[in-house]
Amino acid sequence: MLKISICRDLEKCRDLWERLWPQECLFDLWAVRACFAEAYDHAPEFHVAERDGRVVGMLPLSWIEEAGRYSFFPGELWQKKTWLEQNKIPSFTPGVAKALLESVSGPMHLRYLLTGFFPTDNGCTLDETGYLFIPARYDYAFERYREEFSNRSSKKMTRELVPLETRGLSYRLDHYPDMEKLFKMNLDSFKEKSYFHDRRFLLSFEALATWLQTRGMLRIITLLLGEEVLAVDMGALWNSHYTVLAGGTNPDYPGVAKIINFQHLKRACLEKFALVDFLCGDFGWKERFHLQPRPLYVIDTSSRGAQTGNRT
Repeated sequence: MLKISICRDLEKCRDLWERLWPQECLFDLWAVRACFAEAYDHAPEFHVAERDGRVVGMLPLSWIEEAGRYSFFPGELWQKKTWLEQNKIPSFTPGVAKALLESVSGPMHLRYLLTGFFPTDNGCTLDETGYLFIPARYDYAFERYREEFSNRSSKKMTRELVPLETRGLSYRLDHYPDMEKLFKMNLDSFKEKSYFHDRRFLLSFEALATWLQTRGMLRIITLLLGEEVLAVDMGALWNSHYTVLAGGTNPDYPGVAKIINFQHLKRACLEKFALVDFLCGDFGWKERFHLQPRPLYVIDTSSRGAQTGNRT
């Protein structure tokens, strides 16, 4: 018989996560999630399924008081939605996953679910599309990748980029103080739409950058014109998976975002990464760069209306 219990003790939740959650990408690491959990301080609520005393599934949630709903732990918010991708409902069978979902009494908004980690008959719909670059498809040769572009696209890109490239651009790699420039440029460019406009999100990223740096996982690319910083991007390398996390550009130099994105791809080919994850959102360039789409899904029961959640 299936028994479902709820764990709200953070240390016990950590133990459950590290035992049950598949470790496949950066966002699967407890320490990464913990950077956001500390800043947002949303109550954890892990639903745990057991059969004959053996754990057979888990649904790790956080109750988000301000939104009146559950989301995947740690319930970090950006523009009223969670941000961390590639979420899962680890379970031995789809029936266990379905029972876990049915055990939640309040509304849920469970984003960025990976195919194969949720029951398909539970109202799951397409959320957003993530974009990947697989260097091995091009034998780790950046120029071979560039051959995928049509003559028309290549000429258009050349017209956009050459005026900047001929002015003597240079790159600086993994210079940790440039993180402050990244945050500032992102805020200056996007203002209230910036990731970092929410102080909690900024604190999360500062903690994440520090954690990555101390473990040799942080990757920073800074684009320079002389001594002037034109763009800074932050990424992380784990298990040969390179995740591009955030960036900032100088709005006085249109086209710099394309240049620094190409630099990510060049670096991936040179260092022979297994993949580059540019995350969700096309932003007008990812499809044009021939990146591989990966659909992610959402389970949304918010129509139940805001409740207090299963807080007994």
